[in-house]
Amino acid sequence: MKKLLLSAALIISAMASAQKGSVLVGGNVGFSSDKVGEAKSTSFEFNPKVGYQFTDNWTAGVEGSIASVDTDWSEKTENYKVGGFLRYTQPLSETFSVFADLGAGYQNESLNNANGIYATLVPNLFINMKKGFGLNFSIGGVGYNNIDGRNDARRESIGFDFGKTFNIGISKNFAL
Repeated sequence: MKKLLLSAALIISAMASAQKGSVLVGGNVGFSSDKVGEAKSTSFEFNPKVGYQFTDNWTAGVEGSIASVDTDWSEKTENYKVGGFLRYTQPLSETFSVFADLGAGYQNESLNNANGIYATLVPNLFINMKKGFGLNFSIGGVGYNNIDGRNDARRESIGFDFGKTFNIGISKNFAL
């Protein structure tokens, strides 16, 4: 009986910081480097998020992204995104949870002064380090991009990049 009560107390205290009515603050950092022959491309991306957890499993909020892409064959490009996200979280234990973020919004690419929309679906693993502060891990997802610039034809892409990217993020839930 003591073990059952102790286990219940641990689960409740771990979930207390990620329950209905809390505010989520977090973000991911991504880096990739590709080399084909002598041509090299590197990119860096930062994605902050702020959301409100309106049920024990659902969070909605705003997200942004700042990315820099540097290649040997063209000028450096900076990309910006701003939009909303919806997150569904499923706890696996007091330490681990899985969640999926569905995000959509506006995007801009500096090189061609291009604008468009994006949509992504990204599964993640959350490791609760202490009191709702934790690490998020992602190895890719599914995405849609559509962008139209002054100097280029409209570009539309659907991507599936599991295993091609690796993102590490942090997040913290604050009780209100």
